[in-house]
Amino acid sequence: MNRDRFSSEEWYHCYTRGIDKRKTFTNYADYERFLSLLYLCNNTVSTHRSDRRAVSLADLLSIERKGSLVGVGAFCLMPNHFHLLLREISGNGITSFMRKVGTSYAMYFNIKYERSGNLFAKPFRSRHIDNDRYLQRVLQYIHCNPAELFEQRWKQGHAKNIHRLTDRLKTYQYSSFGAFSDPKHRLRAILDTSIFEIETQLPPRKMIQEAFEYYRDVKVTPRH
Repeated sequence: MNRDRFSSEEWYHCYTRGIDKRKTFTNYADYERFLSLLYLCNNTVSTHRSDRRAVSLADLLSIERKGSLVGVGAFCLMPNHFHLLLREISGNGITSFMRKVGTSYAMYFNIKYERSGNLFAKPFRSRHIDNDRYLQRVLQYIHCNPAELFEQRWKQGHAKNIHRLTDRLKTYQYSSFGAFSDPKHRLRAILDTSIFEIETQLPPRKMIQEAFEYYRDVKVTPRH
């Protein structure tokens, strides 16, 4: 897909991983840094995260922004990759947002770990979401992504305890899943509130199955 031709007001599943599948998040501070960038970089004016080193994530998520590049519908950070559900708002918004987040985080990571060069594989991948049914499947997939940390065979359709797995997914600190059921969730400020109009609540087993089916589809037919 041409990265300069995302359609206005359309949703896209955007994702990428670390170069050579390397870990891009190694501890709590790394995850928190990236979460803050999902909020601060979604701004039509320049915002420098380095200017606020001692500020908590909660304080950063309360900073007033001038305008949004994208709507963030969902997100999930994993040790060596991340998934975002994005809606194009301003012209070239998704491309600009992905570039700002990736560049800002790579600068932080490279300084901290004394390395240089790109951190994430380029270009990022994206899939256009053209209907609400497909949108629901993508939401389930993104929120189920951490399942592999608890149930290594979930992508083969196996999980020992679906209900326990669902509870673990809801309390995973680095995804938006918990914010869908808790209006006071600390990460809810990152999200585009229009996403809550989509019916996303499914029985646990159905949710896992939806995510598995989407994973199989993405794996078989990748879009660049």
